[in-house]
Amino acid sequence: MKIRFHGAVRTVTGSLHIVETARGEIVLLDCGMFQGRRKEANKRNRVMPLEPKRVKAVVLSHAHIDHTGNLPTWVAHGLRCPVYATHATADLCGIMLRDSAFIQESDAKHVNKHRRPHEDPVEPLYTIKHAEAALTLLKGQPYHQWFEVLPGLRCIYHDTGHLLGAASIVLEEKANGTTKRLAFTGDVGRSERVILKDPEPMPAGADVLLTESTYGDRLHPPRQDLNASLGAIIKRTIERQGKVIIPAFALGRTQTLLYSLYELQKSGQLPPVPVYVDSPLATKATAIIERHPECYDTAAVDIHKDNGTLFAIEGFKPITKVEDSKALNASKEPSIIISASGMCEAGRILHHLRCNIGNPNNTILIVGFQAEHTLGRKIVEKWSTVRIFGRKETVRAEVQVLNGFSGHADRDELTAFLKPSAPAGPVYLVHGDERQALAFEQHLESNGFPDVRIPYQGDEWKI
Repeated sequence: MKIRFHGAVRTVTGSLHIVETARGEIVLLDCGMFQGRRKEANKRNRVMPLEPKRVKAVVLSHAHIDHTGNLPTWVAHGLRCPVYATHATADLCGIMLRDSAFIQESDAKHVNKHRRPHEDPVEPLYTIKHAEAALTLLKGQPYHQWFEVLPGLRCIYHDTGHLLGAASIVLEEKANGTTKRLAFTGDVGRSERVILKDPEPMPAGADVLLTESTYGDRLHPPRQDLNASLGAIIKRTIERQGKVIIPAFALGRTQTLLYSLYELQKSGQLPPVPVYVDSPLATKATAIIERHPECYDTAAVDIHKDNGTLFAIEGFKPITKVEDSKALNASKEPSIIISASGMCEAGRILHHLRCNIGNPNNTILIVGFQAEHTLGRKIVEKWSTVRIFGRKETVRAEVQVLNGFSGHADRDELTAFLKPSAPAGPVYLVHGDERQALAFEQHLESNGFPDVRIPYQGDEWKI
């Protein structure tokens, strides 16, 4: 068995790892969309590292677009193999990939409408037709049960608590009288995170372990402090008659925020204010999460049982129609607007930022990791001007960052997760910017992991 590192290598986006079995068959671990500068992202997502028809199976860790969003591109170029995922991930992919395709087509249409005469027209990465074709390949699997990927190659999923349906992956191959195991954490959630169960450790002793390293250089603040900070930011923005604009991933982050807003409202810390979720995808994702109480932790089970919903927020209104979304920017009333995408690279959040980023009464609240070169990262770095839809916008709004709402484990949480799953061979750090990965490499080595490596794109390891 061999592993070749292709995506999410020394960066946090575009997860894609290529496994070659002893018989020469190709299996993909994840098939994520690279998110970043438009030209770089377009090139990375369109260029296939191998002929898609050669791929015999895809094994997904979870439904986020940076782990699944390039599947339709591969399908457009000939991929026709089974795509394995947990049942909840398969359900969520149904809305995620359709929405991604819609955004690809809509954004291409918008850019082409406003492009300059000398600029070439933009083609969408893929279409809804390709997304629908990709969805027909999905095969849902349960947690904790081995299933056959290919003859001689089997897989088992364990819950990582990062997202509904998120899982670590263990691939086991029996060939030539030997057994080899490859373990991949996918994205690991936080201990005692709201709504979802805590991460489960993977079996120890794998021949190689791939782990995310997104927050490998820092610790998250206690959740109670986060709620207090969130409440304070909202209060002072509302007092100056402003809006709180929150770019948030439609799946996972939005629901965590709604849960926190419910807690703040219940405790009397949230002032009366309309709460809009302007994302049809987030609304659909929330409905799917409401249908999977078997994935909840004890507290979420109790809230769901008492209220019939996890998100009993007064003033909460999901926005689905385009005209209602436009009306939010025309309105002068103080409000909270949560909209996708989480890295400010596509979707309705771009319109809200364009209309609100220049008003000093407003607050742009960043609640998750922003990959390098994304609009979200530029806002975090407090650039004085940013480009939105190709036009310069002056940043006058207050900018605040609350990274503790992330669905990713921090340095110590991730270390605690990995210790019971220590491999017999090397640990490879993926899904982390270089600075975070280098810091986490040193931390793991000082905590008893003797062989920690940070691959470059194209590196291979033979098990």
